[in-house]
Amino acid sequence: MTRVKICGCMRAADAVAAAEAGADFIGIVFAESRRRVALEDAAQIAAAVGAPLRDVEQSDPPPAHRARFDSVEAWFAHGAEALDRLLARKRPLVVGVFEDQPIEEVDEIADEAGLDLVQLSGDEPWGDCLLANRQAIKVVRPRPGMSADDLMRRIEPGAALAVMLDPSRGTGTAGDRAAARALAARMPVWLAGGLAPDTVAAAVRDVRPWCVDVSTGVETVGAKDPAKIAAFIRAVREAG
Repeated sequence: MTRVKICGCMRAADAVAAAEAGADFIGIVFAESRRRVALEDAAQIAAAVGAPLRDVEQSDPPPAHRARFDSVEAWFAHGAEALDRLLARKRPLVVGVFEDQPIEEVDEIADEAGLDLVQLSGDEPWGDCLLANRQAIKVVRPRPGMSADDLMRRIEPGAALAVMLDPSRGTGTAGDRAAARALAARMPVWLAGGLAPDTVAAAVRDVRPWCVDVSTGVETVGAKDPAKIAAFIRAVREAG
């Protein structure tokens, strides 16, 4: 089953609409963006879908045990299993979206807003995922002409639990999905960019991502549209 993240929630009502439609994750943006929300608003959005998993800590295997994950693919398969265990405890999980911000700021916001996970969407080193006080999703931005092997060389195991492929930077632009399809055949990946209720089913069938992430595609005049959110999630479930 392909999971769904509704990103860029700017009101508590957005989060509630996503939860009621069956979203697995919601995203709150703290990076520079028109969707960036104030900390007090973020706390209200997060609280609208339940109490935070405040007891979640970095649970990656200690260095001495990482050897058993002898490949990038094995590491992220482990990460997907860990995320499914968290989803069994709470759904949707609340993800804070950051980009090239000091990790101390990320941690402070995560605590004060009641986030469950963090998403590092900039050029942060992979090691920052281990410094965060929440489990992390790391964004990789494919460039035109990249192959799955090119992407693999940019992905590091042992830190983030998940990798998101997003060429769009929140603009709703779709990239070349050939590399995404080849990578998803090898390991769990999150897919973002250019997705909407009328395009996501084809993307799910083509790429077979572990999770799809949408923001622009479920908005009307710059605001989240509950009908589009519901249609998007329904399309994903039917395609999956």
